Amino acid sequence: MSSPEPTPDTHVPYVDRDAASLRESDWRERLTPAEYHVLREAGTERAFTGEYWDTHTKGSYRCRACGAELFTSREKFDSHCGWPSFWAPLADDAVVYLHDRTFGMDRVEVRCANCNSHLGHVFEGEGYGTPTDQRYCINSISLTLVPDEE
Repeated sequence: MSSPEPTPDTHVPYVDRDAASLRESDWRERLTPAEYHVLREAGTERAFTGEYWDTHTKGSYRCRACGAELFTSREKFDSHCGWPSFWAPLADDAVVYLHDRTFGMDRVEVRCANCNSHLGHVFEGEGYGTPTDQRYCINSISLTLVPDEE
């Protein structure tokens, strides 16, 4: 059974709760080639090229693949790394973590808990100056910013 389509007067963005069951062929149809590369193949956009790395708009950041709310502007900070950075996800269960040893590095990958799409990585260190000593370095192309209503 598929999820109902959102109505035009819906203020809360649509979340596709069936996204986890989509086949890769479905994702290829739903996403642009660049979105597919990052979200489904764990690619990375180039630093300082994404639409949200230097954005200061207040709002929520949702998974571009399924619409699940992941981060908010309250936890976003300027890390000057070239990608949007957050010191925590919206909720502990909004994201999942995987050990990533690609390219000879030892990192922690961050994925959307709803649809398992790749978002970026999380790094720990006291030098970040955040309440959690963490930097969630997230690809802009993995996110959709929904501005707060004034």
